[in-house]
Amino acid sequence: MLTLEKLEAFGADTREGLARCLGREAFYLRLVGMLPGEKNFARLSDAICAGDLDAAFEAAHALKGSVGNLSVTPIQKPIVELTEHLRVREQMDYGPLLDEVMDQYRRLCEICSE
Repeated sequence: MLTLEKLEAFGADTREGLARCLGREAFYLRLVGMLPGEKNFARLSDAICAGDLDAAFEAAHALKGSVGNLSVTPIQKPIVELTEHLRVREQMDYGPLLDEVMDQYRRLCEICSE
């Protein structure tokens, strides 16, 4: 069962996330619990692997909003950096940033399924 304590141990800023949800803990936890089903993680990975920076930017930008509003900091920090590089279509190796995003995403999925 997903709890505030588990999210805090993960590194999420639950106080900030709860504030955005008007202090409604069950609502906040439900929204965070929906992130494992978020299709933009796979879209981001697929687009970067295919070299489609436009599609990658769209997926990253959507994720930036989702994880940012919920203050899921371990994913938010690398996704913000990734989004800004993609915004200007920078030619670079996106692998390390994508790996960090996906590693943190997998950790969140594990926490949500406990």
